[in-house]
Amino acid sequence: MSDIFHTSPLQDLPASRQSAEGASLTSSKVLVYGMNYAPEMAGVGRYTGEIAEHLASLGADVTVVTTPPHYPGWKVQQNHGNRYSKAREERVMVFRVPLLLREKMGGIWRLLAPASFALTSAPVVFWQILKRRPATVFCVEPTLFAAPVAQFAAWLVGARTVLHVQDLEVDAAFAVGHLAGFKWLKAVGLAFERFALRRFHQVVTISTRMAEKLSEKGIPPDRVAVVRNWVDLSHIYPMKEVSPYRAELGFSDEDFIVLYSGNIGAKQGLNVLLDAAERLRDQPRIKFVIAGEGPSKSELENRYGHLPGVRFLPFQPYARLNAFLNLPDLHALPQDRGAADLVLPSKLGGMLASGRQIVVTADPGTELADFVGETAIVTPPGDADLLAEAIRRAAANETPTSKIDQGQLAKGLSKQGGLSELTRFVLPRGAFKVGGERAVSDHGYETGDGQKASK
Repeated sequence: MSDIFHTSPLQDLPASRQSAEGASLTSSKVLVYGMNYAPEMAGVGRYTGEIAEHLASLGADVTVVTTPPHYPGWKVQQNHGNRYSKAREERVMVFRVPLLLREKMGGIWRLLAPASFALTSAPVVFWQILKRRPATVFCVEPTLFAAPVAQFAAWLVGARTVLHVQDLEVDAAFAVGHLAGFKWLKAVGLAFERFALRRFHQVVTISTRMAEKLSEKGIPPDRVAVVRNWVDLSHIYPMKEVSPYRAELGFSDEDFIVLYSGNIGAKQGLNVLLDAAERLRDQPRIKFVIAGEGPSKSELENRYGHLPGVRFLPFQPYARLNAFLNLPDLHALPQDRGAADLVLPSKLGGMLASGRQIVVTADPGTELADFVGETAIVTPPGDADLLAEAIRRAAANETPTSKIDQGQLAKGLSKQGGLSELTRFVLPRGAFKVGGERAVSDHGYETGDGQKASK
């Protein structure tokens, strides 16, 4: 992490604060507005779904305006249509709007998809805000394109606006080359971003580097807070027994399994991991499993599918996720250098909670490298030779890492603590009268953990 801003691990809240939280939310109305939502398993949609359900479980009247579940494959999931719909899902009223989709979502299409959501959702979110008069309008980035309509409607009814920044989408789109041929769009996008960001009452993001970048875009530090993405420690934990996936997938006890599980896209840098697999083809004991979906999957299958030690799988059922995350001897978390500090991979929480060893590609001084410290093996992004060597050494048990520290990091990312702290930022200031002093960085960011941030 940087020298100027550190985040202490999130802690579970005392029962008194949780009960006060529930009392504060009773009869409150919250409108959640974002392009991704449950039942999407990967990325932003899963977290936004858990946020909405958590608020509803505390007594809030929650309405969501979103799209059909489509990520990360960029195609509408079964049992859903790409059309306007309305349904009560669990305890939440969900309005879904159509989205411009195609299987190859590169280039200008990565701009057109969120723009289409802004267009199709505008009348729905505007009317729902006017009709329901929520206390808080909770927007999620991506996508920021949709924000101005929600901000205007919220202003009309006197609602508070909160932005949850999961991805600095303008920076990321150009950093990983999605819009490399449209450089003029970057100036337009950044100007629009600054305009929209400054009009939120509160901005919450998932990493300190992202908080710093948001302040550089003109948001006062006292309006920026950090709450990291979480992991459900009651669902993901180290298994004492051997994962049943090892036998089901035909691996032997001698095999050393390297697993990547998550979105398969440009930001993940998976080509480097698979280049490392190619360099290790003379090590038949080392096996690679790539599980997930995304726009780059078919290309990677065509390019690396011939390797005997590489296997591609779809996402596994959430009910079996713990067994799957306990399958490998080594989790792999590759990351494109251009995306460093623009996103903090949410899949890291599950890796840590599984108790399995982790290899990360990250430059020194990036938040990811600083966060994992000595709990993971760290190699430079883009260097397949060094990554292959790190995997070879891990298979030879030459690079032990600290499982005690790994468990402490996982505990600091608890779902209960993360949701409780995020709820405090969603509500207007002063809604809670209990609890300790806020954690505040040297720049004034609230860290969301109830303790002073330390240098």
